[in-house]
Amino acid sequence: MGNHSLLNEFILLGIPQTEGLETVLLIIFSFIYLFTLLGNLLIFTAIISSSTLHTPMYFFLGLLSIFDMLFPSVTCPKMLIYNSGLSQAISYKGCAAQLFFYHLLGSTEGCLYSVMAYDRYVAICHPLRYMLIMKPGLCVGLVVIAFLVGCLHATTLTSFTFHLTYCGPNRVDHFFCDIPAILPLACTDSSLAKRVGSINVGLLALVLLFSVCVSYAHIGIAILRIRSAEGRRKAFSTCSAHLTAILCAYGPVIIIYLQRTPNPLLGAVVQILNNIVSPMLNSLIYSLRNKEVKSSLKRVFRNVLTVQE
Repeated sequence: MGNHSLLNEFILLGIPQTEGLETVLLIIFSFIYLFTLLGNLLIFTAIISSSTLHTPMYFFLGLLSIFDMLFPSVTCPKMLIYNSGLSQAISYKGCAAQLFFYHLLGSTEGCLYSVMAYDRYVAICHPLRYMLIMKPGLCVGLVVIAFLVGCLHATTLTSFTFHLTYCGPNRVDHFFCDIPAILPLACTDSSLAKRVGSINVGLLALVLLFSVCVSYAHIGIAILRIRSAEGRRKAFSTCSAHLTAILCAYGPVIIIYLQRTPNPLLGAVVQILNNIVSPMLNSLIYSLRNKEVKSSLKRVFRNVLTVQE
């Protein structure tokens, strides 16, 4: 990448129209980030410590909690650093790495949502064959495919973005390095990179969202065929948390990348919802709405207290 740029670093300007609010933002995002790490760590601990949760559904949920710790860690630490009054600079390679891992983790997590939707489809529509279909090998294979799709997606976007020449302005009007904020700084024509970015992100999001909708359309039909009200309630309860998490994840992505005229403030707010607030909400959604996870967490806390005594 060094042959295509004369810049050594970029300056992150932070969230637009928030000058003078750095201390407030530091406190708010420090709390959200720490809560996100703690909440998802507790979910992961609850899953690995309880043998009753060693099923495909909780295997995917455990992976989701890991991604929800890694995803905000791509952008939040740097934002906390410059909101605390330290340097707003990020190196050229650091900027490229931030963009790569943001899209790698984000797209892999999106694929994981589709895999989890398929898992719920098999559990509700084919309950007697669930364990036969969702074998460990298939579960691991689906996760590997999700990661490979994320790698291809992130590599494509990063390559097209940083193949351009950056020789002049280096002030990024955003709180992290992302395509809509970086491309306007290029000294060469960035129209191809913009088209590739919009098509790549938009197409992947729509395909994954479509796959989720297909799975839940079959699930909805299967739930309506359940005769007992208790059976319908239980089936819906297992899916409601996942649906809520999907809405929190896909909504911001579609808004930010499919808008015709980028709005810096709107883009920053949507991105904050997507990569900082949404991972925190996932920990609340899956811990408060899942009886098995709550029971496992209670056992973990009881064991900790017993050891201390």
